[in-house]
Amino acid sequence: MGFRAGIWAKAVGVALGLAAAPASAHPHVWVTVRSQLKFTPDGKVASVVHDWVFDEMYSSFATQGLAKPGELVKREQFAPLARENAKSLADIGYFTTLKIGGKPVDFGSVTDYWMEERPDHLVEFHVTIPLKTPTPVAKFMTLRVADPEYFIDFEFDDKDSIALVSPPSGCSASVTKPKPLDPGDKAKLNESFFTNLAPGTNFGFKMAGTAIVACP
Repeated sequence: MGFRAGIWAKAVGVALGLAAAPASAHPHVWVTVRSQLKFTPDGKVASVVHDWVFDEMYSSFATQGLAKPGELVKREQFAPLARENAKSLADIGYFTTLKIGGKPVDFGSVTDYWMEERPDHLVEFHVTIPLKTPTPVAKFMTLRVADPEYFIDFEFDDKDSIALVSPPSGCSASVTKPKPLDPGDKAKLNESFFTNLAPGTNFGFKMAGTAIVACP
């Protein structure tokens, strides 16, 4: 079961149910992204750490029946789903593209993952994705989180989008967001539109923001 299916595992039939809803449009899940880029003591890029917060509808289905009424779902209760999601990320490229000096890096197996229900009742998924090999920094590095099929809409958090952990001196990070669609274009994002897209179109990449890291 891939990650797209995995995040729906607690809500049987939800994906189909949402697709049949009046809007009948992509995306079906919305995720707010906070990311960290971690560095080794000698200044190489070591890993990407994500904290993904799911939308209210998905969170409601994912937490259903996992805790007593009035209680939040804790990490141990979410452990099976968190494990499934973490293992499945590799199947779809981690939804993460990190380029250093214009070249995409390869990732190893995910580590340090968990899910929990926050006090605002939104579900958060935390995961660390190490690089296969720690890589020296370049003057420009880019990080993008996106579902190419746009079933899931990933958007960087407005206030806490990207952080650098123990970076070389002088490195800084910022986020650029995609140009918003006008109402007419949004109306076209129905199931028929995505069914008829040519293979490899990767529409979700066009809708994704990009974190840009600059180093001296």
